[in-house]
Amino acid sequence: MTDLASSPVSDAQRLTMFGAEWCGDCRRSKKLLDTLEVDYDYVDLLLVENGADRAHAISGRTQIPVILFPDGTHVVEPSDSILHAKLTQLGSIR
Repeated sequence: MTDLASSPVSDAQRLTMFGAEWCGDCRRSKKLLDTLEVDYDYVDLLLVENGADRAHAISGRTQIPVILFPDGTHVVEPSDSILHAKLTQLGSIR
């Protein structure tokens, strides 16, 4: 995982998760990504100045986490099964 607190621009070829430590769904999704050893960028909405605006621009919603995939698609507040299925589809996990 790369923490983008000091670098708010992420590489479009990488999975990017927008979230906050206080958010239970964010902690759950982050734990799954870490357990599956997925390489991703993490944008903490409390630390990255425009993080919340970027997440809202992607999803059109205020809920988090927002997870942006390298193929340009995104999910908001995904269940572990939905996130796992998308990662499998993209070949991010085996």
